[in-house]
Amino acid sequence: MLAMIGWQELVVIGIVAVLIFGRRLPEVGRSLGQGLVEFKKGLKGVKKDVREAADEVEEAASDDEGQPRG
Repeated sequence: MLAMIGWQELVVIGIVAVLIFGRRLPEVGRSLGQGLVEFKKGLKGVKKDVREAADEVEEAASDDEGQPRG
């Protein structure tokens, strides 16, 4: 869907944004940027937690491999 947006549509979207937000446009852009940064930080935290959990599981599995079953 996003690939179908051409430069003409982007110009129209920009004009509409200027008409709607006017002088607040820099403030809105700044807020969107800060929100995106916070989202990326949260995503990195989740990735780190998943990686740590996977490492713990791998360690536990490798520790169990050396022990005899029974």
